[in-house]
Amino acid sequence: MPWPELASRARLADELGYDGIWGFDHFQPMYGEGPGECFEGMTTLAALASATSRIRLGLLVTGVTYRHPSVFAAQAVTVDHASHGRLDLSLGAAWFDPEHTALGIPFPSTGSRFDLLEEALEVVTRLMTGERVSFEGTHVSLQDAQLRPVPVQQPHPPIWIGGSGRRRTLPLVARYADAWHTWGGPKQLAELSKRIDDLAAEAGRDPAAILRTSSLSLSEPDDEVRRNIDAMAEVGIGYLICGWPGEGRERVEEFATRVMPQYVG
Repeated sequence: MPWPELASRARLADELGYDGIWGFDHFQPMYGEGPGECFEGMTTLAALASATSRIRLGLLVTGVTYRHPSVFAAQAVTVDHASHGRLDLSLGAAWFDPEHTALGIPFPSTGSRFDLLEEALEVVTRLMTGERVSFEGTHVSLQDAQLRPVPVQQPHPPIWIGGSGRRRTLPLVARYADAWHTWGGPKQLAELSKRIDDLAAEAGRDPAAILRTSSLSLSEPDDEVRRNIDAMAEVGIGYLICGWPGEGRERVEEFATRVMPQYVG
């Protein structure tokens, strides 16, 4: 997508009252024909910070394999300042093997990627305190490291973790996440959300402090979209991310004027 169109969509969402703009963290398109065009995620957020004034900014989700956690923390602090505190900070274990292979980025085993994700969550949150940090992990080591300035949002931008794996992802959500995102129907989401409740309580956290989020298609008629929103709300989903619809800008505007007002106060 050419930059003028991307910036135009961001400004439109800002003006229409949407809560957030979400990109994806990949270096080349995953779908479609031809070479395609794809901007790097974190620098895109920094640029969109200047193109918008109100709306929050995030990537769904950043792949932990793409950047050293210390570099990622420094990038995130920069975007948080550039946006005056509008960054949502997401992390995930990454999954798109062909992209890694094509670009020469190491793609460890699933277990190793989740180990790296856990270490990255620890390192990023500790570096954002502005204090000196030493850390010795399996994949990441820090020696008397310090990043300044601290983020605008304290103690750090909201941490989003994406995924539904019961063995590795959900325990990390329970320990670290301010928001959890995954896909699925209401029944599945309710079951996973209950598991997060139990894990958060075991970790000494208030389960209610973790926002539950999922996705919403805008391509159905308004009444069906409303039914989908209501079904998600009934199982505790408090935030929905809408993909840009094939119907384009007009549908984005229709949803904002005809459906959104009854759900935001």
